[in-house]
Amino acid sequence: MPVQMDADRFDDLVDAALDQIPDELARLVTNVVVLVEDEPPEGEPDDLLGLYDGVALTERDSATTMALPDRIFLFRGPLLDMCEDEEDLAEEIRITVVHEVAHHFGIDDDRLHALGYG
Repeated sequence: MPVQMDADRFDDLVDAALDQIPDELARLVTNVVVLVEDEPPEGEPDDLLGLYDGVALTERDSATTMALPDRIFLFRGPLLDMCEDEEDLAEEIRITVVHEVAHHFGIDDDRLHALGYG
């Protein structure tokens, strides 16, 4: 059975996951906003948990230095649907946050899967 949770509590779990990013890495995450949406955008898989929308640090040049912020999206519906309790949800949010932040650093899905953040 999917987890039932109000948006404020879900946001608290996202904040807790962001707080778990080591300071030495968090300092390197610049010009990035984390947003929570109810569902993935049309055209994306219904079970998509997160999405990085931006230019990875490894691909930036002088033209991207003044760009709009990169965006990390977390999708509440699919995350709630896949988890059985709040503890499971907190862990899945943490994994999803790490996964999407890693994309900001230029780490691809294959490497993330190998590291257990797939």
